[in-house]
Amino acid sequence: MSSTTATSGSAQPQKISVLFVCLGNICRSTMAEGVFRSIVQDKSSPYYNLIGKVDSCGTGGYHTGDGPDSRTMSTLADNGITNYVHAARKLRDSDFRDFDYIFAMDNSNLSDLQRWNNRGKKSSSSSKAQVMLFGEYSGTGRKEVVQDPYYNGRDAFEKAFEQCKRFSTNFLEQTFPDVTKTTT
Repeated sequence: MSSTTATSGSAQPQKISVLFVCLGNICRSTMAEGVFRSIVQDKSSPYYNLIGKVDSCGTGGYHTGDGPDSRTMSTLADNGITNYVHAARKLRDSDFRDFDYIFAMDNSNLSDLQRWNNRGKKSSSSSKAQVMLFGEYSGTGRKEVVQDPYYNGRDAFEKAFEQCKRFSTNFLEQTFPDVTKTTT
């Protein structure tokens, strides 16, 4: 999806949109969104202005309207991300039309997304989204899942942060190969 469009006489990559999905939308998907936004919205980033919409949601509506888990927010803050704000929401049919990439945090989330998308296709809803495991961009040669840190300690949130940072960087580098690489 790294197509280009001609603007002002030069080819510019088309902006893409990204949605991160977990179960409740208060830990992993919000961590991924916060990390990703910090990379692409930094004016010094080579990816600034290459990404359109970025959001996160849950396959379940358990926490709709709630902010991210305090441990997610403190992990982000400890890593220099202090301006992240989000209210949890549940996945919508329109997400499959509105986003180019929908990233699941684990295999259960991926299965839920695939079922949801297939159900939507039966009702003639068009989908442009590439639905996949975020950990396909692990950089290790194998898919990784982001384990739910909710019932675990701070170390699980730190591991989720590390994965989200690595996956985000690898995704951006692979999606925009002609852009100067990020610094990690």
